[in-house]
Amino acid sequence: MVLINPLDVFFWTVRKNEKDVINLYNSLSPIMQLATGGSMLNFGYWVENTPEPVSAQENLCSYFGKLAELENAKNAVDVGSGLSAPAIFWRNKYEKLNLFCININYNQLSFSGPQRNLEFLNSTSTKLPFSDKSVDRVLALESSQHFKPLEDFVSESKRILKSYGVLVLALPVTLHNSSFTKLGILKFTWSSEHYGLEHVRDLVKSGGFTIDHEELIGKNVYIPLANYYTKNRHELKKSILQKYPSYVEKILYLSIIKMKKASEQKIIDYVVLKCRA
Repeated sequence: MVLINPLDVFFWTVRKNEKDVINLYNSLSPIMQLATGGSMLNFGYWVENTPEPVSAQENLCSYFGKLAELENAKNAVDVGSGLSAPAIFWRNKYEKLNLFCININYNQLSFSGPQRNLEFLNSTSTKLPFSDKSVDRVLALESSQHFKPLEDFVSESKRILKSYGVLVLALPVTLHNSSFTKLGILKFTWSSEHYGLEHVRDLVKSGGFTIDHEELIGKNVYIPLANYYTKNRHELKKSILQKYPSYVEKILYLSIIKMKKASEQKIIDYVVLKCRA
């Protein structure tokens, strides 16, 4: 049984510094693995007839890789790479691509073990260990909501990208009509920065990028994920309770339901941005 002190989770969520994010993911990432049956830590992209979370997560990785033009890239930096499952997915799809997985969390970096065409680097997102104009792509798939300050990551991405290189982001955002009070339980369980869409756009542009493509896909992320969890809660709950106390699953469920409602009310969305250096 994984014992979690709710007070620790509260402070990790409120402070959101790098150590807090590491502690949070080390404690709670296994819930995502139990709920999905896989090692990807993203919400997924649920299109018509998507049967379960792993397929949705692979959909998101596939969509993200195409948008990043990985078929034309020699090297790419995956910043906030989680358990490296997306990088392995891209490596398998684009066999000539060399990928560098950047993660502040050493435990996650060591999860997958040695991999062909993958290099694992324990580093912060705001000081990337690459020389100027040395990479073709910078990727941040559902990770940049944790980067603080985000403008330092944007600046570093611009520095290391070759001319006309591509930065691609996918992250949860708040919308213009949102407020802290409207987030409800998400105020405490949304364990990342609550970056607004306009703020993200402005940071990218002021960092020297042009936005080639922007798409809001929240309706294909939050709502179908919540519907899946609700429909399959009985079985998912049994899996989660093997390792976590019941209150953890209950908070997770309430958060997912609130996430769906906030999406329907246009309080939150999920943006994918393709940015050209």
